[in-house]
Amino acid sequence: MDRRYSFFLVAFVLVFISMEGSNSKKTPYDAASTHYTVLAPTSTGQERVYCLARGACNGKVLTCPRQCAQRKPKKNKKVKGCFFDCSSKCEVTCKWRKPNCNGYGSLCYDPRFVGGDGVMFYFHGAKDGNFAIVSDKNLHINAHFIGTRPQGRTRDYTWVQALAVMFDTHTLVLAAKRVSQWDDSFDALIVRWDGDVVNIPTDGEAEWRTNSEEREVIVERTEETNGVKVTVAGLVELNVKVRAIGEHENKVHNYQLPADDAFAHLETQFKFTGLTNLVEGVLGQTYRPDYVSPVKRGVAMPMMGGEDKYQTPSLYSPLCNHCRFKGAAGLSSN
Repeated sequence: MDRRYSFFLVAFVLVFISMEGSNSKKTPYDAASTHYTVLAPTSTGQERVYCLARGACNGKVLTCPRQCAQRKPKKNKKVKGCFFDCSSKCEVTCKWRKPNCNGYGSLCYDPRFVGGDGVMFYFHGAKDGNFAIVSDKNLHINAHFIGTRPQGRTRDYTWVQALAVMFDTHTLVLAAKRVSQWDDSFDALIVRWDGDVVNIPTDGEAEWRTNSEEREVIVERTEETNGVKVTVAGLVELNVKVRAIGEHENKVHNYQLPADDAFAHLETQFKFTGLTNLVEGVLGQTYRPDYVSPVKRGVAMPMMGGEDKYQTPSLYSPLCNHCRFKGAAGLSSN
């Protein structure tokens, strides 16, 4: 065999093997912070991982510090969790595994937002309405509003009862069940994947995950009931908590809620990856580099308009006057 031919044949085989090794579902997202394998903990109980993501952190072992020794502490309300980032940051941090309602990308209360620019504002929407919270080229998130209008009020009091996260050809729904009396030991959170109800385990890793053709999706419990962290690789992370309106809160704000409905709703904090400069949505617009908040600073309730721009026909529809999502996920229903 000609020596030059042999050389090129060997080179071709090596290139082919290299391409085959990298041609996996996770290729576009294998630098995500969660791309690691879990190792045995240290003798002091500190959890460790072996990083698989490409880049400077590949092959490195990261260890939780003593102050947050576990990724999923059982006493989530009192102990911070250990977060590994195997991306180029290659770091370990201690964080609360719950929404920070004063943090960037948060959506809480009735409903109050903190935008990507750090500015707080209220967006009331409408009772039984659906609005695009984020609408971008590869990601669309709708919120379903519940509410009530007490006698003498000129507008609805509203809360976010459900979120529909649409990407690629999939729809992930997180929703709060309607409950008459709140009991935190009862799991009022509903999770649906492409229309089917998903049961999130409470033991072991206490998580549900799926690898679609495009990316990995993980829903993990951060509390035994009513608290989860959602990761959609390469797009978004959500910390979600279900809560209800208590009797004291009802009286203080004069919501005048009916006796048979505690108005269970979601508190959520978003962390986005790779939004474009043209992102839209009630919250999404605040992540645009040219965005200037129109809300009045210094007032008790700075109001954000935009109902006409962002209202959608249903929780599962990516269609609105300013929506940008082009995927087929919105075709999935209930």
